[in-house]
Amino acid sequence: MSEVREKAALAKKAAQAMNRMTTEQKNEALLLMADALVTNSASIIEANARDLERGRAGGTPASMLDRLALNDQRIEAIAQGLREIVELPDPTGRIIEEATRPNGIVIRKLSVPIGVIGIVYEARPNVTVDAAGLCLKTGNSVVLRGGSAALESNRRIIEVMHEALSRSALPPEALQLIESSDRSSVDEMLKLNGLLDVIIPRGGRSLIQNVVQNATVPVIETGEGVCHTYVDDEADPAMAEAIAINAKVQRPSVCNSMETLLVHERFAGAHLAALAARLQELGVELRGCAKSRTLVPGMGEAAETDWGTEYNDLILSVKVVSGLDEALDHIRLYGTSHSECIVTGNTERAERFLAEIDAAAVYHNASTRFTDGFEFGYGAEIGISTQKLHARGPMGLPALTSTKFIIHGNGQIRG
Repeated sequence: MSEVREKAALAKKAAQAMNRMTTEQKNEALLLMADALVTNSASIIEANARDLERGRAGGTPASMLDRLALNDQRIEAIAQGLREIVELPDPTGRIIEEATRPNGIVIRKLSVPIGVIGIVYEARPNVTVDAAGLCLKTGNSVVLRGGSAALESNRRIIEVMHEALSRSALPPEALQLIESSDRSSVDEMLKLNGLLDVIIPRGGRSLIQNVVQNATVPVIETGEGVCHTYVDDEADPAMAEAIAINAKVQRPSVCNSMETLLVHERFAGAHLAALAARLQELGVELRGCAKSRTLVPGMGEAAETDWGTEYNDLILSVKVVSGLDEALDHIRLYGTSHSECIVTGNTERAERFLAEIDAAAVYHNASTRFTDGFEFGYGAEIGISTQKLHARGPMGLPALTSTKFIIHGNGQIRG
């Protein structure tokens, strides 16, 4: 039996026991896991250093190395994420609806765990902990397949959390890591109907499309983030600058960072040069349309492919537009239904933007960097869903549940 099938089968068996776990038992396990991560931070950082060394030798970009890197502060923050999940309400076992039918039967709709969740993701080892915490809190088993860039880090993190689970009521087998770095391990996961109940991909376009196009197991799609900020001619210049800088610079390697800045031509004529200078001072490479290059001499030229690229780096596409209609058309053409923003003092235009843009999160006068499970109050997230079925936007605890109907009778039969 392959590693993938063997570990998925163990997770499936453990899911039966997970159904019986109380909220208190699950919370106790998460707290033990959090403490163990901090206690074992030195060995986790040592394993992470091997991943970083291999990444540097292989020419991994600095922005991706930043996503991969762990230190004491980041491990403490990851552990704190587990503690915050403990404080959140348990969404399982909740009666969503209840009705008594004319024949006397009582029908209750109950929230329940999904079962076994498979997660395929790339280089960020914090996802390993976030995913484990969210899945276990909701009574699910989880099979994780991280990227090869973080294999040493993920392996050590799972060892630490398994040891903690062995001291709890939860079965350690509910948490599985696929250690094979061969792509065939992902392909095998996609076909594990009967063992995995759903697969959630987290990563770039090629990973997500491979899962979506080839999986026979149901998929919750977490899309890439080609996120836009549109600065209207009625935007406050200081606010527009602060939002644009935050959306691009605060952490460029994540999916909710801005990749394209759209600027109304009147605002651009008065303020784009100054805004561009600030972005360049902060290390941002600008690639612009013809109009923006006229206003900002020395700006690089944006190719057609740039408008649809998720850079995950300090690179920004810039386009001057005639107004809201052109901005909306551009976002509809190149957006990925993730996070979009308008900066304006015009309420009517803001409301039109919010109503007409089809995305998981749409902002008025706030940075797209807020599309995040913690910022939305959900605790750590399993991903940002850009689809419309089951879940959309930051996927916290409720998104990892399903429903079933519980029916009580006293002998009724159907005539």
